[in-house]
Amino acid sequence: MYTTELPHRGVMEIEGEDRALFLQGLITNDIHLVTPKRSIYTLFLTPQGRFLYDFFIMEEEGVYFLEGETSHLESLLKKFALYKLRSKINLKLRPDLKVHAFWGEGVPHVLGLEEEPGYTRNGIFVDPRLVELGVRTLSLTPSPSVALATLQDYDRHRLLLGVPEGNKDVIPEKSIPLECGMDELNAISWTKGCYMGQELTARTKHRGLVRKRLLPVKIEGDAPDPGAKIFLKEEPVGEMRSHNGLDGLALLRIEALNLQGEFICEKAHLKPYVPFWMHIEDPS
Repeated sequence: MYTTELPHRGVMEIEGEDRALFLQGLITNDIHLVTPKRSIYTLFLTPQGRFLYDFFIMEEEGVYFLEGETSHLESLLKKFALYKLRSKINLKLRPDLKVHAFWGEGVPHVLGLEEEPGYTRNGIFVDPRLVELGVRTLSLTPSPSVALATLQDYDRHRLLLGVPEGNKDVIPEKSIPLECGMDELNAISWTKGCYMGQELTARTKHRGLVRKRLLPVKIEGDAPDPGAKIFLKEEPVGEMRSHNGLDGLALLRIEALNLQGEFICEKAHLKPYVPFWMHIEDPS
């Protein structure tokens, strides 16, 4: 089992009697799933159904704790404040709470948790996206004494599983959540009521309009810069996202996966693969 602090992740506290009603109309997942025994992964979209923020929500003693990217928490709080109106809620950042990740074989069991996405106990929760990603904690104290790892170690673990990380891989006001696997990563409820961007997200799902997917890639050669164009037989077929060493993520046209040839990005050759949790339908 490995652990590392995630200094790029921070916490917002949301309390008050209207907290569930307030969030339900804004986020893509069902806030009523959140209990002291279950946490969720969810998104905040533009009215046009494009990605803005992703975060986790857990509950403890009648208070929601939202974990998201530290660099965007203040802007997210301001967005929430715009929609607050007369809702009886209080929002505040909690820089005193530090986020830690634990991963490795059998981690949930070692920490007394069930191996189920989102399972929560005493403020510790299994990653709601994939059990294989491990466990997360929001703690005032240092993490337990286990094998210490680095943020780079955790980042590579994430990339090998093909899971995007916020704004590094999912471009605000541009990316479509279904292209980035966020449905399969449990970020979207298809049974709850309306939320910001719901109409276009549902239309994309039911009309089969997904033409690209964010996929893990093995990199041969010099790792390309994020945003670099990817070519197949001199035709543009996608663009690079983040990478760690020779592992990365790339947004690729689905139809290109069935064609012969090498994926070229700057001075590198890319070899994409479909992770076990992802289902890709041929758009043709």
